[in-house]
Order: sequence, then C-alpha cells, then structure tokens
Amino acid sequence: MKKVIKNPVLTGFHPDPSLIYVDGVFYIATSTFEYFPGVKISASKDLANWETVGYPLSETRLLDMEGNPKSSGVWAPCLSYCDGLFYLVYTDMKYWRNPYKDCNNYITFAKDITGPWSDPVYISSTGFDPSLFHDDDGKKYFVVMEWDYRKGSQDNDYNQFSGILLMELDPKTLKPTSGPVKIFKGSKRGLVEAPHIYKKDGYYYLFTAEGGTIYEHAETIARSKNIYGEYELHPNTHLICTENAHDSPLRKTGHGSIAQSGDGRWWFAFLCGRPIDDSMRCPLGRETGINELIWEDGWPYLKNKTTVPDESFEGYGKQNPKEPVLYDFSSPAFNADFMSVRSAPKYSIEKNNVLRLWGGNSPCCNFGQGLLARRQEEFNFSASTSLKLHGKSFQQMAGLMYRYDEDTHYFLRVSHNKTEGKSSIGLLCSNSKKFSIPVEIEMQLTMDTIYMKLTVRRRIGIFSYSADGSIYTEIPHKIDVSTLSDDYANPLGFTGAFVGMCCVDMHDKTAWADFYSFEYIPE
Repeated sequence: MKKVIKNPVLTGFHPDPSLIYVDGVFYIATSTFEYFPGVKISASKDLANWETVGYPLSETRLLDMEGNPKSSGVWAPCLSYCDGLFYLVYTDMKYWRNPYKDCNNYITFAKDITGPWSDPVYISSTGFDPSLFHDDDGKKYFVVMEWDYRKGSQDNDYNQFSGILLMELDPKTLKPTSGPVKIFKGSKRGLVEAPHIYKKDGYYYLFTAEGGTIYEHAETIARSKNIYGEYELHPNTHLICTENAHDSPLRKTGHGSIAQSGDGRWWFAFLCGRPIDDSMRCPLGRETGINELIWEDGWPYLKNKTTVPDESFEGYGKQNPKEPVLYDFSSPAFNADFMSVRSAPKYSIEKNNVLRLWGGNSPCCNFGQGLLARRQEEFNFSASTSLKLHGKSFQQMAGLMYRYDEDTHYFLRVSHNKTEGKSSIGLLCSNSKKFSIPVEIEMQLTMDTIYMKLTVRRRIGIFSYSADGSIYTEIPHKIDVSTLSDDYANPLGFTGAFVGMCCVDMHDKTAWADFYSFEYIPE
C-alpha cells in the first residue's frame, strides 16, 4: 500500500523551510519573524507526521526583538549538520521598509537539536536569508543575498536584490576570513534571495528564491565546478514555480532546500500559499510542502518533471488526522504550540493548572504585549477559552485574540469598571489600523468566569461568549478572515493568522487574568 502524504506537510504559518536529514530523522527549520521564541524546528521520521522539537532562539542572548516592527525579526533560518554539531544561521531583521534593510546575521550551534545552543556569532549585516555551507575539504562558507539600498524606489525594489555573496569562515571560530565575493546575480526573474549551496558529483549547486514571496515566486537553480563561479542556469531556470498554474491549490511556491534520505531518495522542501478564495488571500500564511526530487543529466527536477509541485507524494508513513487539543498549560504540547510577540510575556502556572497571564501593553504596541497564541492551521476550526479577569478599570481587559499583526486583529475582551459598577464584553477590531468597537455589551459588575469561543468557516469568523460554557451567545459581527493575511497587509506581510489568550493593562500594570482552559478544534 502506497504511503501517500498530502501537501502542505506543515500547515499554517511555516515559511522558508530549511530541510536536513540526520540519523534517520528529517528536520525542518522555519521562519518565525516577530514571534517568540525564534525559529521553529519540526522533526519527522516518515515525512508524514511532524512534531515540534524546539525553538532554539528562546533567550534574549540569542534574540532580542523588543521594538522590532511587524513582519521583522527572524527571517529565513538555515539549519545544517556537520561533524556532530547542528548549526543554525539566522537573521534578526530590525527594519525592512524601503530603502533600507537593517539585518544582523548570526550563527549558533549545538550538539543536540534540543540545545543548549551556543552564544551567537555575529557575521555580517550585508543582506538577509543567510546560509552555511560545509565543504568536503573542511572549509565553511557563509552565503547571503546582498541588499543595495541605492538602486530602488518606493515602487520598485527589484534592483536592490543585487546578488548572492560568498564569504569563507574560520571553521572553528566561524568568523570571516575573507571579504564577500559576489558569485551570482540571479536570473531575469529578479529579486534573488534565500541562497543554499549543495555539492554533488563535483558540482556546486546554488539554490535561490526569486520573484518575491508572492504569486510570481520561484526556486532558481544554478551550478558551477568552482564554488566562486561562474554559475550556469538550470535548463528550465526554475525548479518550481506556480505563477501560471492557476488550478494548483499550492501557489507562491519557492524558497526551498533539499536533503537526501538514507535510502538515497532526494527531497525538496518549499514554501507555498493556499488562497482562501478568489480574493487570492492566504490567511494560513506561507506553509511548507515537500516534493520528491530526481536528478537527470546533472540537474535536479521535481519528480513529475514539471515546475508545479504534487498535491501529494509517496513518503514513508501515513498522515495521522489532526485531533482536537485541550491544552494542559504545563505540558510540552502547550510550549510547542503557543508563542508570544517579540518577547515572553509575564505569566505563571498556578494551582489546578491555571494559567495566570499578567496585563501587558496594548495589541498595537511593539513592546511587551501580554499574549500567548498559536497558529491557525486549518481553514475551518474553532478555538475556545475560559477566564476570569482581575482588574478594576476599563483600561484593563482580557480575552480571546484573533490576530495577524498590530494593524489587523480582532479581540473579544471582558473588562471591569468598578467605579461605575459595570462589566462589559466587547469586540475590539483593528482593520488595517482602523479601530472600532462594533459590539459592546454592558452588564452589572461580575467577576465570574467568562467563556469565549471563535468559530471560523473559511472566510467568515464568528465570536461568541457564555456564562456557563454550554449556552453561547453569538457576537453579531462577522470577521473577514481574509484580512488576516500577508496579501491584505499594507505593506505586504510575512506571517499568518494566530489565535490565543491576551491580557492588557493600560492602567497601572496590576491586572491579571486566570485562564482555566484553551481548546483548538480542527474541522
């Protein structure tokens, strides 16, 4: 019986996959941008079922993103393995709007994929999407795209992606031993980035992403006998591109990496987006797909010999169905799924497994939010929580957050005003910075537990609340889920929809909320 695996294998926000195979296990590192901790590493033995095995950048000594703007932070990590060590290369993007890119590139390493990870070694800030290549002669090379701020405009940044730089590193200190050399300027598609180098049969193969991480995205292949070039382009130029594959459910394909498994088969991990409808918006963000790779005449091709990836492929196992998750806040599953923005919020696990989340800054702030949220991984799902807010002012609130970023989010919250003797449940909406409270329900002051739920059916989201957890009242305002997407963001964003628990204190920083449960149900 064939073990057919459906793409994408990592659903929801899992962009820029860096794939390796070590001792019978596949590992994929994906970008996390402003979400903390940084870099998600997923592992699988069969390519079908994946588990989160860690977030290496979980300490401020490795990643400090306080104040970073939206869609900044960790861009395009590269995971590699050599001589008993895992190496992780990553960018901390501090500012990315035209004409500048303030990006600091680092390398950290560990003996075990779960850490501990070394102090970071700073390499350069010349560009983003760095990678590390370990040559078979013991040399190590740092590869990165170059950003030329001089060559762009507000309307066109194609020329700012000025090529791929190569720099040799000391194999022990990882410090550069030579200046950068430009080895590749890309193809006519432009916007060359995300370089990875592989060596096979005497050739150096340079994998790069081009076309921008939108519907013109592609993976471009070139090769050379000399690591410094000159590089010749693949006969098809691109390994993967779905720009004109309008019937494919996997769009925006590109930015990938390859690995060979123990049985000699080759695999290509790539990012993709699935538009929710004709709006061509992708609220699940950029996801990770896998395609088998074959080699012909010294060049890699998708196994189907086209540039359009397979919707499913034959791997080593059968995909398990997604199950509902009622989280134990002290469990590894909770830590594997839930993230914060830029830094860890103040929270604790109290008696009876209650999560106490202290009030942070507002949902629009780039510093210190009180948020714990997880990825939306399906077009149809529901999420629910129960909580009790300990606050006294309308400026203190807590509830269920559905967000894309600081500009666009939807917050069903409870607040108390002890001065007026009232409590209220309200839906706070920020739609591309346009703030509104379309629904505000006032009641007599109550400190009882409130139950909240979000139900999403593709493009429509509905919030509801309950006093007892069984009979729910719908909030009479529909959420356009497509607004929680890279494509809706202005400027273009790079993350995806998250849902979770939030506590805000814009009064005196004394408020907290006790969360008794959180359940996510894929449907």
